[in-house]
Amino acid sequence: MRAYQRDQFPFLGIKTPERRQAVAALGKVRFSGAETLAVANALWEFPEREFQYVAVDLLARHANGLTVADIPALLALVQRKSWWDSVDGLAKVVGAVIHRARVEDPQIQRLMDDALTHDNLWVRRIALLHQLGWYGDCDAGRLFRYAATCAPETEFFIRKAIGWALRDYARHDPDAVRRFVEEHRQQLSGLSVREAMKHLGGV
Repeated sequence: MRAYQRDQFPFLGIKTPERRQAVAALGKVRFSGAETLAVANALWEFPEREFQYVAVDLLARHANGLTVADIPALLALVQRKSWWDSVDGLAKVVGAVIHRARVEDPQIQRLMDDALTHDNLWVRRIALLHQLGWYGDCDAGRLFRYAATCAPETEFFIRKAIGWALRDYARHDPDAVRRFVEEHRQQLSGLSVREAMKHLGGV
């Protein structure tokens, strides 16, 4: 496990099914948003990576109890012990909170506009990925603007996120993604293009 994550963290060696079974009871506890974040922050202090996985699972399970006011705390976790495995899980949590909040505040995604210009690459990755799974609810204009803005970056995890976000939206509107890729092919990295076009045929 440690080798798979490029020796970034120590591991206990507990596989995902066993880990989730061991803490299944936590999913039935009625945590408030503040309590969920407090438990997640406490778990983040442990050195072994499985504790952060439990924290992300807990946040995802109780995402309905989190609000937009909790986004800064979630983004603070993003910047601690950062690697794709924790960040991508937190992206889903942030996305769930924002998606729900859009009902009352259609402009709430402006929070992600700020995240896109953050000096921490993992926060920028959150901005790129927060609409994963939204499909018809996705703000396509924002998605494409984010992809174009980050296209010049050379960081692997940003380039990969651009392609992943585009590929995900292509399930809803493949023609729009094809057009965007063709119009921005010179700016996008080869990795981003390959990821975006993975199921569309042709690169």
